[in-house]
Amino acid sequence: MTDTSERVTVSMTDGVADVRLNRPEKRNALDPAMFAALVAAGERLKREPGVRAVVLSGEGPDFCAGLDFAAFQAMRDGQRLSALAELPLSEGPAQAAGQRAAHVWSELPVPVVAAVRGNALGGGLQIALGADIRIVAPDARLSVFEVAWGLVPDMTGTQLLPELVGRDVAKELTLTARIVSGDEAARIGLATRTDPDPLSAALALAADMARHSPHAVRAAKRLLDLAGRTDLASGFAEEQKEIGALIGSPNQAEAVAARFEKREPRFTDL
Repeated sequence: MTDTSERVTVSMTDGVADVRLNRPEKRNALDPAMFAALVAAGERLKREPGVRAVVLSGEGPDFCAGLDFAAFQAMRDGQRLSALAELPLSEGPAQAAGQRAAHVWSELPVPVVAAVRGNALGGGLQIALGADIRIVAPDARLSVFEVAWGLVPDMTGTQLLPELVGRDVAKELTLTARIVSGDEAARIGLATRTDPDPLSAALALAADMARHSPHAVRAAKRLLDLAGRTDLASGFAEEQKEIGALIGSPNQAEAVAARFEKREPRFTDL
């Protein structure tokens, strides 16, 4: 099997992990090696204490055009190539290789920003849905494309898409497989916003997030991810738990001191 380290590259600058799907000659299409590499990169970043934000993008002109054509050819014979991906055991809700390749980005404790240009189709779009924020090029092409291949989204998309765009729009996109531009994606909530240079914008946004207390940023992400997924009493209780842990902590004291002294803060990583 192809060395999965070649499929996804990870570099780090000032607490920002720059993660790139690295198969530009195939429009970053998903094969077993790509699935394995995405999961491995995400799992590695979960354990990196110096990571404060992540930017997820694709090398070349596309984010990810979806499944490799070989996967569709194999499906005609009832085979599922993604099952060949060699992955460690997982205790999380996502178990299938494709689900884990998308969901692992949701599981990171730090903010993840997807930078999307070119095609983000099918499985490629579902990987972008795993990010907290999506910055897309105005002329990017996004689609829940699976029905065009006689399939359904099976990489977490059916569960995450309605939360972003509403159940009715999610059904319209999924049942037609129509391609939307980056501009339309931003209008309907599929993308956070557009930018002519989404990678530069995503890196700048991630750097801005990385300037703040890593403990506060992680706590805020945890709380926001609870919204709508737990009852209000539990959510309010979690707010008090997090604020209680932050008040008076070294990084919180440093945030206050830096603002009063009009200087850049010097935070301690986890």
